Amino acid sequence: MRRLFSNFARGWPGVGLLLMRMVAGVSLIIEGFDKVQAGEPAATLILHLLAIFDGALLIAGLWTPIAGSLVIGLAIWQTVLHHENSYPAILLASIGTALALVGPGALSIDAWLFGWKRIDIGN
Repeated sequence: MRRLFSNFARGWPGVGLLLMRMVAGVSLIIEGFDKVQAGEPAATLILHLLAIFDGALLIAGLWTPIAGSLVIGLAIWQTVLHHENSYPAILLASIGTALALVGPGALSIDAWLFGWKRIDIGN
């Protein structure tokens, strides 16, 4: 995972990435729950459950490059399957792309697990 990012953004850029993860994750979870409760067919039910799982990964900041790529796929699927207003899906796909390319930021589980560690050798 460390090879994917040069560093994990700290400070305000890290807060911005956290905000992007929260918006995308909560959006996926809410839409997934709405579609699951609406009684969609079994084939799309699996994809909505996958969207809920992906939203949870984004909120936690775990496996962010994979989760961001999955957001892109889910948004494309939603646009192709539902020919209605595609602007929310395009916005969600752009957030997923940014997160997959930039990373989750320092306020994430990825940074805690895969970030640089400082080891102090005491005197």
